[in-house]
Amino acid sequence: MRGDNSYTRLALDLALVAAVSAGATVDLVDLSTLHLPLCSGPEDTGDNPQTQMLKARVGAAQGVLLGSPEYHNSFSGVLKNALDLMGGDEFRGKVFGLLGVAGGSTGAVSTLGHLRAVVRGVGGWSLPVQISIPNARSAFADGRLVDKGLEDRVRFLGRELVRFTRLHSMVPELEHRLMEIIDEDV
Repeated sequence: MRGDNSYTRLALDLALVAAVSAGATVDLVDLSTLHLPLCSGPEDTGDNPQTQMLKARVGAAQGVLLGSPEYHNSFSGVLKNALDLMGGDEFRGKVFGLLGVAGGSTGAVSTLGHLRAVVRGVGGWSLPVQISIPNARSAFADGRLVDKGLEDRVRFLGRELVRFTRLHSMVPELEHRLMEIIDEDV
């Protein structure tokens, strides 16, 4: 919710620049600019114009890069609310990249694990690579990552999201059949 001053936003911007350089068209959804209702059930997702706009933009994406600061060993409540306002129609079968930023030295490991579970729960596919940025205050200086190796990994995440999204879309009939098999087991 810190807009351009957010360490999460700075890291996402870096990954998105790399995704664009790999050929992606990017549509950044900055939750700090939306006025979403609090989700208390399915009835909250229907008529709010901001929710409908969010659902349409995410629904149109082939791949989704989720980024969150780590708060109390999990991801942001603002992101959780946005995810709850959407569902399988927006997420099923999509490829997700995950990025977490934390103030502490252990990084955003819990955030990434929780996001991975949510992605799986809505029928999405998480990339094998994920990014955890520890010690956020000292990891960035003048709006840039200090550690060149970490910066390279964030850029790699953006490129991998494009690569896996392309691979995933190459054989839609295979994906469709796989989802049928998964649904049969449910």
